Amino acid sequence: MNREKAIELINTHITTPHIIKHSYAVESVMRALARKLEPKSEEMWGLAGLLHDLDNDTVDWKSDMSLHGPKTVEILKDESFGNEEMYHAICAHNPCNGTKIENKFDRALYAADPITGFITAIALVYPDKKISSVKVKSITKRMKETRFAAGANREAMRSIEKLGIEFADFAKMSLDAMVEIADILEL
Repeated sequence: MNREKAIELINTHITTPHIIKHSYAVESVMRALARKLEPKSEEMWGLAGLLHDLDNDTVDWKSDMSLHGPKTVEILKDESFGNEEMYHAICAHNPCNGTKIENKFDRALYAADPITGFITAIALVYPDKKISSVKVKSITKRMKETRFAAGANREAMRSIEKLGIEFADFAKMSLDAMVEIADILEL
């Protein structure tokens, strides 16, 4: 597994620009989480974050959400990329396909996926639309505002606490990771 091949897969299978940016954002958060929880697995966690939505433009997940995840795994297997641990985490990030969260890796991806969109939504309401303007306090405050980014899975984001990470710490870790790649995210 290498990042260059993962980027090639992203460029081949994903055409929606905001999903490509989202994929890089989730990769950055997953790498930060791995450094804290499973340092030896940083590369695998990062690549899972980068590739977790590889099937976004391939399957009709809006009609049948259970397709999302398993199709990504099928693509990765066809490309001889990844391993069973990665495949399970990718499937587990979407509970609609029936895959259960079984470990730290699964939980991390499940939580990292929605927080990146949530932080992006916060940045976009700022006058300068810069992720560097977002504060952790804004993230924790907006979590309580259920009308804000209503589609964001708050339960998934808060589930990071099951790994012993307080939500505010997770928000800071995620924000810091995304600020590092602000140019890629165009925020």
